[in-house]
Amino acid sequence: MEALELLDIISKGESSKVQFKERIDDSYKVATEMVAFSNSEGGLLIIGVNAKSGALNGLPFEEIETTNQLLSNAASDNVKSAIIIFSEQVPVNGNTLIVARIREGSDKPYRDNKGIIWVKNGSDKRKVVSNDELLRMLQSSGNLSADEEAVANTTHNDIDTNFFKDFVQKKTGKDLAELGQSMPQILNNMGFAKDEKLTLAGLLLFGKNPQTFKPVFSVQCISFIGNDVAGKEYRDSEPPFEGHLSVLYERTMSFILRNLKKVQVEESFNSIGALEVPREALEELIVNALIHRDYFIRSTIKVFIFDDRIEIISPGKLPNSLTVDKIKSGTSISRNPILFSNARYLLPYIGIGSGIPRALDSYPKIDLVNDLDKELFTVIIHRNITDKK
Repeated sequence: MEALELLDIISKGESSKVQFKERIDDSYKVATEMVAFSNSEGGLLIIGVNAKSGALNGLPFEEIETTNQLLSNAASDNVKSAIIIFSEQVPVNGNTLIVARIREGSDKPYRDNKGIIWVKNGSDKRKVVSNDELLRMLQSSGNLSADEEAVANTTHNDIDTNFFKDFVQKKTGKDLAELGQSMPQILNNMGFAKDEKLTLAGLLLFGKNPQTFKPVFSVQCISFIGNDVAGKEYRDSEPPFEGHLSVLYERTMSFILRNLKKVQVEESFNSIGALEVPREALEELIVNALIHRDYFIRSTIKVFIFDDRIEIISPGKLPNSLTVDKIKSGTSISRNPILFSNARYLLPYIGIGSGIPRALDSYPKIDLVNDLDKELFTVIIHRNITDKK
């Protein structure tokens, strides 16, 4: 790192990705900072800077080797699983600073040697005590998927048998009887059950009424008068939709379509108007929300229709290293692998990362917002017409 680049970083102060230490002399304390960085988005630990004033207080030669050794020991002995850090000495205005780069980890959650899990909280850090947050960390590292977990108190009797039979025929080309297995065996083999309980995927895809067991895994739709989510006047509103994913998809699409307008695309007064937002784009975005939302977060998918836009709000930020730019280019990471691999037999879904690009191709006036703090992914579809009286 060049001195000017480092000075620029220091001038901006501490943040969730930058931490200052004037000196370090306790391998456990510095390990807690490494744990927090590894469990969050990584960052820089800059040694030789006063955390309160930002003043430089470089390390003399005899301290550099000792400090680097302490950093190495902390990373290998006091962080579980052990991490690799990258450090360098940077001369700045006659001072030698040590910059240790800690990457976001791929084996979350990391712990200190007392078993405590830390994450960044602004420029500071905090302990993780919530089971839900711990589950999401396991999910982000690929060590756990919500749709693979068994749902308490469910059995194979909770699925819509006829709907499941149709699915099996589509997927395998065979009737259930031709498979030569019992219903519980088939469900287990396909990942829709674990022992005697349905997995979340099995419940969401085929359940008679999944919301009996998971009440908030539904879709809430409201059409507002005006453009303010705090508005109290509605054109259309219903209780949250319930049912398996195919039902949720159909009811959500029906709600949206009946609240949109058709616009004249030809000069003839008698020509058939086109939907103001192409159906193809809406289909892709609704299916994407149902399949890729974070099911470790207990919240509904929300569809809000305003005079000037439609918002589809999904619980959960983008997983792992995904960014808005990456999904626009077709990159896909499966947060819910069983849903991901089976939805194509039940919904208008291909599952190769092409959904968002196809939606944008058919209707470019779409914004994607990945809110890391609120853990929400929002699709904003700007409407073609604003006079909705």
